[in-house]
Amino acid sequence: MQIQLSDHFTYKKLARFAMPSIMMMLFISIYGVVDGLFVSNFVGKTAFAAINLIMPFTMILGGMGFMVGTGGTALVAKTLGEGDNDRANRYFTMIVYLTLILGAALTIVGVVFIRPISYFLGATDAMIEDCVIYGRIVIAFTTAFMMQNLFQNFLVTAEQPKLGLLATVAAGVTNMLFDALFIAVFKWGVAGAAIATGISQFVGALIPFIYFVKSKSSILKLAKTKLEMSPILRACANGSSELMSNISSSVVSMIYNFRLMDLIGEDGVSAYGVIMYVQFIFIAIFIGYVIGVAPIISYNYGADNKKELRNMFKKSVILTGGAGVILTLAALLLSAPLAHLFVGYDEGLFELTKRAFTLFSVSFLLSGINIFASSLFTALNNGLVSAIISFLRTLVFQILSVMLLPLVLGTDGIWYSIAVSEAFAFVISLIFVLINRKKYDYFSSLLH
Repeated sequence: MQIQLSDHFTYKKLARFAMPSIMMMLFISIYGVVDGLFVSNFVGKTAFAAINLIMPFTMILGGMGFMVGTGGTALVAKTLGEGDNDRANRYFTMIVYLTLILGAALTIVGVVFIRPISYFLGATDAMIEDCVIYGRIVIAFTTAFMMQNLFQNFLVTAEQPKLGLLATVAAGVTNMLFDALFIAVFKWGVAGAAIATGISQFVGALIPFIYFVKSKSSILKLAKTKLEMSPILRACANGSSELMSNISSSVVSMIYNFRLMDLIGEDGVSAYGVIMYVQFIFIAIFIGYVIGVAPIISYNYGADNKKELRNMFKKSVILTGGAGVILTLAALLLSAPLAHLFVGYDEGLFELTKRAFTLFSVSFLLSGINIFASSLFTALNNGLVSAIISFLRTLVFQILSVMLLPLVLGTDGIWYSIAVSEAFAFVISLIFVLINRKKYDYFSSLLH
């Protein structure tokens, strides 16, 4: 029997509903990691450093899809909870149109300015051509990347998380097969990695697009509408925390790369790239969970179902907190084999990466709760609080940490910096949760 947003969620039912979104994000992360594995092992560490240097910029462009998707999902799910399906479908269609327009505009800007942007990010003469080639090809598929991100959120709202997982698996398999073909067989280098990524994003966007166009049973459908500024601005404002998180993470990655190039050189950027690939996998569990539960929270908020809102809050805090402990222990145990998988061919780089990942691992302890706190307020259509938590967590605290800690701890300070920023973010998240507990009435069930 299909699970609906209006159901009461036990742990078992919540796991069944959220698991496809978790698996979807895990698969996205894993096939992203495959790019790095193929480039590092078949093309070399300079090419690997180049794609890691330019990747934050490409993620900023694609992150616009996350902004529109998360903010739009909260608005549409709340509207469904209020019982106005026609208006929900109009909002959904507007958001799809907006994403197509933004994608086209960002593609033009990115392709034209990729070379000066690469130099600005610190590309050396040895890295610049790989940065430009990889960047231009990936950016050419920006619209598909944004649509893929958008539809991942809306498939959950449409009560079709399994289809979202299917689309992601299809995209991931496409990416891995073409990585092997273009990089290992055809020897196309970073261009092969970029083409494989772009094709996979197109597949990931096409499958849900066909569903929303063709399905007669979906609770969300593309409908005739025109662009209205008020709901679009509300969706974008509410989803601004997700864009802020994406931009902040990318900016912080750029600052990390600047610091590492200065302190260690290309090996530092490569070590950081390995950590980021592995972090994508671990953090994907939390992101997948909040993608899965956010529409439930928004729906019950719109329906004024306080009992279920409290139920979702309590279970989510317990689950994300427990997962944080498990993932921290797993990261500590896996630091050596994961480092060897990526850079085992270079003993010095292996030792650097292993130590860096060991120090970095503590950051997973609190990251899940912080991600849920920001997502909670987005789901409650309170984009301001969500944006503040995200802004402080992903930008302010991390920049301060990465700039100041190395002055005291040397290179180790860089690897500790995210753990320190997560600790400060936890304090901020807790403050906002406590301040808003009476307004939204989600908190009292923790006391029983």
